[in-house]
Amino acid sequence: MADKNADRPDDVKQREPDRDTSRPFINEKIVRPPVTKRQIARRIVLTAFCAALFGVLAAVCFVVTAPVAGRFLGHTLPNESTQVTIPRDEPESTTAPPETTVPPEAPSETEPLEEMVRSELNKYPYSMEDLNKLYGHLRTLASQADASMVVVHSIQRERDWFDNPIETTGQFSGAVIAKSGGEILILTPEAAVEAADSIEVVFPDGTVMEGAVKQRDSIMGMAVVSVDGTQMDSQVFEDVQAIVLGNSYGVKQGDVVVAVGAPAGISHSSDYGFISYVIRNVQTIDGTARVFYANTAFDAAAGTFLVNTSGELIGWATDKYTEKSGSMATVVAISDYKGILELLSNGVTPPYFGIKGQDVSQAMEESGMPKGVYVTEAVADSPAYNAGIQPGDVITWMNGQEVGNMKDFQNQVEKFHEGDPIKVAVQRNNGRDEYKEIEFDVTIGAR
Repeated sequence: MADKNADRPDDVKQREPDRDTSRPFINEKIVRPPVTKRQIARRIVLTAFCAALFGVLAAVCFVVTAPVAGRFLGHTLPNESTQVTIPRDEPESTTAPPETTVPPEAPSETEPLEEMVRSELNKYPYSMEDLNKLYGHLRTLASQADASMVVVHSIQRERDWFDNPIETTGQFSGAVIAKSGGEILILTPEAAVEAADSIEVVFPDGTVMEGAVKQRDSIMGMAVVSVDGTQMDSQVFEDVQAIVLGNSYGVKQGDVVVAVGAPAGISHSSDYGFISYVIRNVQTIDGTARVFYANTAFDAAAGTFLVNTSGELIGWATDKYTEKSGSMATVVAISDYKGILELLSNGVTPPYFGIKGQDVSQAMEESGMPKGVYVTEAVADSPAYNAGIQPGDVITWMNGQEVGNMKDFQNQVEKFHEGDPIKVAVQRNNGRDEYKEIEFDVTIGAR
């Protein structure tokens, strides 16, 4: 078929409309006006208000639901750290008990009874079963006390000659002495924290937690390490038991004791023995203390703790005062140290005055010496030494409060804080059996 447009003239062809059907449209772009400073400020305030509102609502929801969740799950969530309070012990009375009148016929009545008891005891056939029962009780005590013992790893990081990192670890034993809210407090030798770059605490069940130095006492060589219990599993935290702090004033010669911690130089070892001797009123810096000698194995550097037959902590082994102990353990009694221990447990630096002294006895008073604390030594470079206090001075008052004996002195010093300026009055012998009062300005230091 022939093309119909073949015979059309060219001008007709040119007038035909273009077959492109596309048509241009108007494109509009909406431009928002610029944001003003007032609008920016309004948005910031609105955002901050919403954030604060959300935080308050979240806190309220947590407070309301946490106890319910704790009861539902059977766990108690640890609280924040609270103040640790350690009750003080009172020494036993030194007054003699009143005499009782014994009737003349009493010896004749009681003597046969004593002879009968002694005779029956001599006849009793002690067996291995009796011995096993005795040691079985001691094993139970050791096991219960060991549940409150932990291992403290002192980690030090250094570099060798070739700049390679080296990590050394020291192992010490520690005793859990308190759980303050969500914090676990551990008594351990100061060497465990002295040069440590970091501290790890291993609990009896194998749980490893990071530890931090709460406070330390360089004079006695002890420190308190804290562990954040809120980072532990709640059940593991509940299972940690603090050992009971006993009354060491009641310890007598011959008492049976159990050594726990590291008596063999290895953590979680134990030993049994008894108190061989008790020394009272041993002069220590800024106080007096009782010292026990016990015939048990011990390693003071690694940490050895003594408990009585009630499972209570009564002291720890020390390298001090060992000149007369021989191979026996020298033990610092805990009752005289509870004031300092309370400060350490609350992160407070123990105060440091810097003397050794003793009570002015009645005989010394009769010779003309004033009542107070007789200074036997002013520790070199201590606050008392630097202030001018000398051996032979008698401290009579501190900050206006009378000092009648070493107990008064120790109680007053424990109330001071590092950096406190105090006034101290002493009576000093002028060489002619006459005493003159001198006042000193002393700035309390840190132990």
